[in-house]
Amino acid sequence: MQEIIRLHDIGRRYVMGQEEIHAIKSISLNIFKNEYVALMGPSGSGKSTLMNIIGCLDTPTKGQYVLNQTDVSRMEDNELAEIRNKEIGFVFQTFNLLPRSTALDNVALPLVYAGVDKKAREERASEMLRLVGLDNRMHHKPNELSGGQRQRVAVARALVNNPSIILADEPTGNLDTKTSYEIMALFEEIHANGNTIILVTHEEDIARHAHRIVRLRDGLVESDGKNNDIITLKAQA
Repeated sequence: MQEIIRLHDIGRRYVMGQEEIHAIKSISLNIFKNEYVALMGPSGSGKSTLMNIIGCLDTPTKGQYVLNQTDVSRMEDNELAEIRNKEIGFVFQTFNLLPRSTALDNVALPLVYAGVDKKAREERASEMLRLVGLDNRMHHKPNELSGGQRQRVAVARALVNNPSIILADEPTGNLDTKTSYEIMALFEEIHANGNTIILVTHEEDIARHAHRIVRLRDGLVESDGKNNDIITLKAQA
């Protein structure tokens, strides 16, 4: 199996006034191509900090992080931005869409940063919107879409650069139960297509869609194992 992420003795501390906060104490973790992993843990467990490090939004204070054979542990902000855009597709709880842009333009945005020309951008963005079942909503703006449709746009945007990993942070946090199921069915489909997915959640029933569950507590890995109780859904249009 091809290793995509290698974390060795990762730690992250913050200094706030006189106080030192160890958000992550020591985490070592390997994630392989086409794995579907859920990161779980209560508030304060370090899962958000770990997600920020995996997503190259933050750097560790100690340890080594190798992403797709590149050591990103000590990279500068501009280098991290480039790696982020190339290697990682983000799906956030709050969708993070540009309100004045159409679904098509929102999905094409990472390709703008990658320097892809307009025609190729639009073709690729259209293809991704078709993949998530939104080919009839390409020219709608976010306020003309339902919550579930907005999250589908966010998923299409995460996929557009063909990243090494999809990093989803509480992707169903703002959705009702039925729409949550639809989004999780979509993730299942994406995983079946060969993508690596890392899902950050505090909800047990959402984590059970993943094939492996890593539980954090107090900045350490509490448990890491195969999920023998996988929830599978039939993808709905």
